[in-house]
Amino acid sequence: MLKKLFGKKEKPSEEVIFAPLNGDVVELEKVPDPTFSQKMMGDGVAIDPKDGKVVSPVNGKVIQFFHTKHAVGIESESGLEILIHVGLETVNMGGEGFEGHVKEGDKVKVGDPLITVDLDLVKEKAASTITPVIITNADVLENVEKKYTVGASNETEIMTTKVKG
Repeated sequence: MLKKLFGKKEKPSEEVIFAPLNGDVVELEKVPDPTFSQKMMGDGVAIDPKDGKVVSPVNGKVIQFFHTKHAVGIESESGLEILIHVGLETVNMGGEGFEGHVKEGDKVKVGDPLITVDLDLVKEKAASTITPVIITNADVLENVEKKYTVGASNETEIMTTKVKG
């Protein structure tokens, strides 16, 4: 009752994570980098991108935006912390080829632009364009269902989660 009176919003226990990039959704274990493939940072999937438009996969808040603009962290409405790491070894590019559209603290909705990246430049200067989408606080998950889709769009569900109550 007090929650209703004072407007405290309850966190949803289930959440859908949408593709932050257009492309093919692949198993995290197939990412050619042990930090991601061995799930050292958390669980999730990866996307082999077809274009360089990175959008928010959830409604939430930007909690981390790397100064090199190659990665962004978002806290979703249910409390999931999602890392989108564009390409592999892209930190070494020092932000070249990346344009940020958000800053830490910004509220975002599904589909809001986060980063624009020059994929041709990434192919030339980094190890890969493959983009891990990681739930870094997987300990809060009761369940995660991953969906591997060829030709995913920003409206494609890539993970459905249930957060522990």
